[in-house]
Amino acid sequence: MSDAIDTHAGDRLAITEPRPSSLLQLIKEDIGCVRLRDPAARSELETLLTYPGVHALIWHRIAHRLWGVGWRFPARLLSWLGRFLSNVDIHPAAKIGHRFFIDHGACVVIGETAEVGNDVTLYHGVTLGGTSWSPGKRHPSLEDRVVVGAGAKILGPITVGRGTRVGANSVVIESTPPEVTVVGIPARVVRPELSHRRAVGRIDLDHHLMPDPVGEAISILLDRVEFLEARLAYVQKRLRDGNAPMRGTDAPNPGPRAVEQA
Repeated sequence: MSDAIDTHAGDRLAITEPRPSSLLQLIKEDIGCVRLRDPAARSELETLLTYPGVHALIWHRIAHRLWGVGWRFPARLLSWLGRFLSNVDIHPAAKIGHRFFIDHGACVVIGETAEVGNDVTLYHGVTLGGTSWSPGKRHPSLEDRVVVGAGAKILGPITVGRGTRVGANSVVIESTPPEVTVVGIPARVVRPELSHRRAVGRIDLDHHLMPDPVGEAISILLDRVEFLEARLAYVQKRLRDGNAPMRGTDAPNPGPRAVEQA
C-alpha cells in the first residue's frame, strides 16, 4: 500500500500510480473505512450496495486505470456513467490515495489535476476546482487526513496541509499549513480554544467544533465600547462636579460644553 502514495520530506504530497494488482485492495479499503467515519454504516455489504460515494469511487478507480494506459475515451465514458449514477463528478485523471470517503456523495466535483492523499474525507457539495484555462496543474492537492466540510470550495493549484480541517461553505484559495482549521470566504486559519483535539487511532471528524472569528471580534469591540462609555460618563461627572457655578450666580455650567467641544 505504501507504493500508492509517497510522502516526501517537507510534508509535500506526491502521489504515484498504484500497481494494477492493488485495485481490488484499494476498493476494499475504501469500503472498510466507511464504518470508521460514519456511524450509520452497519456492514460492509450495506456500504457497498447503498453508498453513492463508494460507488463513485469504484467507478473512478476503474476509469483511472483506463486513463493511465491511454484509453482516454472509455475512461471519460465510464466517468460520465459514474457521475450519472452517483451524482459525483471525478475526472478519471485525478489521483486519489487510500481510504478515501465521500459522505453522502452528492454534488462533489474533483478536477483533472487534483491530488488526494490517504484517509481524506469529503462531505457533500465539495468542489476541488481549477482557476485557469491553461493546461498543467490547476487543481488543488489535499494531503493525508484532510477533512473538508459540506459545500466547501478549494480552488486552484494549492496544497491543503495534512490533517487540516476545512469548515463548511468555506472557499480556500491559498495553501494552508498542516494541522490547522480554516473557515470563511476567503478561508483564513483560525485557532480554536480546544486546539488540536486528536482522536487516538481515528480521524477527527468534529469539523463542526470551530471558532467564530467574526463573533469574537464583535464581542471584543462591544466590550471596548462599553468601557469607553463608562469612562466618558466618569469624566463628564468629574467635569460637572469640578466646574459647578458658585452660589448666587447665574453662570452656566461649562462642563458639558467643554465635553462637547472635546
